[in-house]
Amino acid sequence: MHDVGATAELAVEAYDFRRPTTLAREHSRILEAAFDSFARQWGTQLTAKVRTKSTATTESVIVQTYDEYVASLPTVTCMVRCVLGDTPAKMVVQFPTPAALGWVARMLGGSSDKVGLERKLTPIEHALVKALVEEALDVLAYSLGPLLPAEPSVESIQHNSQFAQAAATSDLMVVVTCALQVGETASSVTFAIPADTLLPQLGAVNPVASSDNAAQLTREQVAQVPMEVAVRLAPVAVTPDQVLSLAVGDTLTLPHHAHDPFVVTVGGEDLARAMVVRTGTRAAARIVSLVPPARGADPAPVTPDAPAPTQENRP
Repeated sequence: MHDVGATAELAVEAYDFRRPTTLAREHSRILEAAFDSFARQWGTQLTAKVRTKSTATTESVIVQTYDEYVASLPTVTCMVRCVLGDTPAKMVVQFPTPAALGWVARMLGGSSDKVGLERKLTPIEHALVKALVEEALDVLAYSLGPLLPAEPSVESIQHNSQFAQAAATSDLMVVVTCALQVGETASSVTFAIPADTLLPQLGAVNPVASSDNAAQLTREQVAQVPMEVAVRLAPVAVTPDQVLSLAVGDTLTLPHHAHDPFVVTVGGEDLARAMVVRTGTRAAARIVSLVPPARGADPAPVTPDAPAPTQENRP
């Protein structure tokens, strides 16, 4: 039998740790929450503009190079280049041309979408689409808040994704994909924001703790975890019949001598031996020896010079 896996060549891609192409989990959650808020408000805004029920939902938040982002888009589409205040960075809003024509048709009193149309916008259509995008950008700036360093505004609308050069091919972009439903027509809208502009703001909103002292942080966290400590007698094996026949007043004979120390356990593991004493009105366990880690070894007695720790039983 021919082994397909043996002949298949795996594509190996170099990973640049100085420019990671993944978002930290905390940062991804912040962006998803912000764009979920934007999608809800944008759907309501679009409903009022096109006079038909519109909904938007966030589908994905990823990091791509600008070249990878453009390669994932159709050649003919609406590419809206937006500037971010006075900064040189540019973001992109992309949506299918037929979807844009459908929005315009409904705004002008039409009742059907322009499905299948792929052409440039007329001056009137261009002005209406630009106004729609600018209003959407206002909602986006409000939803992202301090994540955006400046309010975005429309610079130009291109109709060829290959010619709408908004960034260098190797520049990283945070790409957010939203599913848009306008009436009976579903379309996909993408927002590409320069990572160099957005990621520093994410770090300021929710900084990620340094991992330099990860071992110390782990020990400190583990030291605060509550644990159940029990003091028990030597166990005895009985049959199910004996258990079912137990009644009030019965006595179970245990293989624990009266002068033998009790066993101190943590999580079911033997930790030490202890004698029962009293501390005020409570019973307590005075540690008399520690159980060594190795099985079968003799318990290490507590030296008289060192005070034995006391573990109080639960009332």
